[in-house]
Amino acid sequence: MNPAARWGAPSGGRRSHAERTAQTRARVMEAVVASIAEVGFQRTTAAEITRRAGVSWGAVQHHFGGKDGILEAVVTDSFGRFAARLADTELQGEGLHARVAVFVERAWEHFGSPHYRSTLEILMNHAGAGSDAWREMLKTWNGVWARFFPARQLSRRETVALQLYTISLLSGLATVRALGDPTQRWLEGPLRLLRETLIERLEPR
Repeated sequence: MNPAARWGAPSGGRRSHAERTAQTRARVMEAVVASIAEVGFQRTTAAEITRRAGVSWGAVQHHFGGKDGILEAVVTDSFGRFAARLADTELQGEGLHARVAVFVERAWEHFGSPHYRSTLEILMNHAGAGSDAWREMLKTWNGVWARFFPARQLSRRETVALQLYTISLLSGLATVRALGDPTQRWLEGPLRLLRETLIERLEPR
């Protein structure tokens, strides 16, 4: 009999240090997101984070340096999730209308998620996640935007303005949804207007 099977050890062997580190970091960040979603930012204390993650505060400090480091890591992870959600979309041969439709759909899947609502609370309540976070967000958006809308008919200033408009609208809808939990039918109007605005501004002149 295989010794690993006999003693109930994972058949793949021991996890590497990097794998254990990544798993611990993920557990802590997931605990922060879940806590903020359930009890709010102010009640997401060090004790609440460690209880949910099942790790000591010393372990948290080792991986993140403290609560500020965790919050900033969650924000960065959120931007990565947004980019990943749109990165696997096949766009070859698609016209502007189809690209806009997919972009808005995938972007709203991210902005409408509990994960983003927790991220938004961090951005609104944690001073350390301010200007650097917004710069990181725009960097992420630039990469996604260039992939979906490679044509350069708009100036850099116009592109940034359109990106900020899109971010603001989606964040606003996420806030309204968190406050009143409107149905998807209620959200169809604003999302349709966003699609129409993007097509109007991005259509080659």
